[in-house]
Amino acid sequence: MPQTGLNIPENLQIFGKVDPNVRKPTAIVNGTVITGTDVDQRMALIILANQFKLKPEEEQQLRLTVLRGLIDEALQIQQAKTEDITVKPEELDQAYAKVAENFQKTPAEFGPFLRSVGSSSRSVRKQIEGELAWQRYLRRRVEPSVNVSDDEVQKILAAMNASKGTPEFHLREIYMSAPTPDRVPAVMAAMRQAMEDMKAGKAPFEYYARTLSETTTAPSGGELGWVRGAALPTELATAANEMQVGQLAGPIENSNGFSILYMVDKRKVLEADPRSAKLSLKQIKIAFPAGTTQAQAQVRAAEFATTVKSINGCGSVAKAAADIGAEVVDNDQLTIRDLPTALQDMLVNMQIGQATPPFGSPAEGVSALVLCGRDEAQGGNLPSAGQVQNQVEQQRVNLRAAKILRDLRRDAIIEYR
Repeated sequence: MPQTGLNIPENLQIFGKVDPNVRKPTAIVNGTVITGTDVDQRMALIILANQFKLKPEEEQQLRLTVLRGLIDEALQIQQAKTEDITVKPEELDQAYAKVAENFQKTPAEFGPFLRSVGSSSRSVRKQIEGELAWQRYLRRRVEPSVNVSDDEVQKILAAMNASKGTPEFHLREIYMSAPTPDRVPAVMAAMRQAMEDMKAGKAPFEYYARTLSETTTAPSGGELGWVRGAALPTELATAANEMQVGQLAGPIENSNGFSILYMVDKRKVLEADPRSAKLSLKQIKIAFPAGTTQAQAQVRAAEFATTVKSINGCGSVAKAAADIGAEVVDNDQLTIRDLPTALQDMLVNMQIGQATPPFGSPAEGVSALVLCGRDEAQGGNLPSAGQVQNQVEQQRVNLRAAKILRDLRRDAIIEYR
């Protein structure tokens, strides 16, 4: 099979049996033991952080993904130690406190909280150790050898300037290969099921990217970052041009496989982004008391809608709210992109003093937003030469890091138990 570079006969015979249903729960990586408890506790942390609600088969897939991640973590810590790189306890304490703060806990509260959800402070500290040790290893061994010339930077800046006004997309991708026709049905079925689950809110895009995707972006949740259509395969560029923010598209045939895309955001190169405008808003809101019947809610909502239509500028909001017993909340710190997509599309084109149509739910009541002011986003400017240089250097460091990790996996002695 010349396309693989391997000497594999076309008509092969399998000697022995591999049971795909057998899962090895633990591993020894160059002498470092990864236990089933390690896997369970790291899984619990991921499920907690992402609020996953998983089916049994999805939990099994996540378990395999977590085990692979723990193997990589062990290899990274081991490699860092070859350069006498270690993380001091006080550094771990400081980083641990920041993680606890993300969960609105003190370090003292965080340990019992983690145990209550099936994880542990030890698991968190080990993850922190791996990340810090690997970052320091890359700074010592990789970054000094990565250079970007002034000529390269100027060519990149010239290309950006020439691209001014062209669409740019912030995308996430899930890619699964289907090199032979018999693989296509299984890939398509898995992707369609994943899309149905995402649309139903069963698990976020990042979960399926980590567990299904076969590209190097899988650990980051399929993050492609900001890309222009010209940098994408034709099939993906065509889909991206037709997508709206917050939309899924797929499965899309692409390079001997299929992709699912998620549009995080979109903009035009070096042009002001209207969704970055800062707004001054008043929210007028009514709630439905417990025990409100559907008929009563409809009458109250209709009264609210009539009142909203009568609002003429933000100066009239307080009186309108008082007339119907509504609450008013002010906010002048939001950008348009901070709001749900449906509201973004309205507010981009609204004039000062106008109100959105009513929106809400029986459980949370009904609201409308009144636009009191807008500070337009500034026009996009070319990044500085230093910013471009730093970005390209980081991209090259990441590529080198991925290659080093592949080599470490290839040379590792890994025993599964």
